Amino acid sequence: MKLVQVGAFAAALVMSSVVMAAGGGDKTFARMMAAKDRSVELFVAREQARDPVVVNEKKDEKTQDL
Repeated sequence: MKLVQVGAFAAALVMSSVVMAAGGGDKTFARMMAAKDRSVELFVAREQARDPVVVNEKKDEKTQDL
């Protein structure tokens, strides 16, 4: 009888860990990565829409080469 109880307890522990492992973590991670990808796309689109920064390559007499 004791062996049956120990076996049932072990089976319950194994089953609960398997069920909890597939409890939706993958779905949550996939949604998080999709949201990150979308936000990166929006950021890139917003940065490309801005006016470009013009860098003056002309050096004056106070500017020295490093």
